[in-house]
Amino acid sequence: MRPRTASLAAVALLVAACGSLPPRPAAVPAAVPDATPVSDAPLPAHSDMGAALVRIAVTLIGTRYQFGGADEVGFDCSGLVLYVHEHAGLRIPRTAAAQQRAARPVPLTELAPGDLVFFSSHGQAVDHVGIYAGFGRFIHAPHAGVAVSYAELTSGYYARHLVSAGRYW
Repeated sequence: MRPRTASLAAVALLVAACGSLPPRPAAVPAAVPDATPVSDAPLPAHSDMGAALVRIAVTLIGTRYQFGGADEVGFDCSGLVLYVHEHAGLRIPRTAAAQQRAARPVPLTELAPGDLVFFSSHGQAVDHVGIYAGFGRFIHAPHAGVAVSYAELTSGYYARHLVSAGRYW
């Protein structure tokens, strides 16, 4: 594959990853091997990790959406999740689909703050991810023109497109 063709293919995959969602209508878990510590600093206790992830995500509410973004300049959905996990001391995959494949599945009836919620806008591959915040809400970077914000899992677009949940802590 020529470099230009490869670059175009990579851009197409990223566009499908988080930018394809339309605007939204009016027992301690075991360690996950794919979530490797970013540093030698001690991680929070398992019971505190979910809360730590939500606290980090809350500080990012209002940050602009940026396709391919994974820092405080701007985020796409999986970039937000990556950034939050790295700042909590965990290394995870970059894309929403890869994050879903690598996470330990969590039944939707057992969601806890800090869990990831995965969506499919076309009924096939996962193309959106957010961080469950509790009380039926999650934090995500929705799409171009909409900053990092809360959304509801229980009604509307996201309720219809929610496919699974997972955990890295």
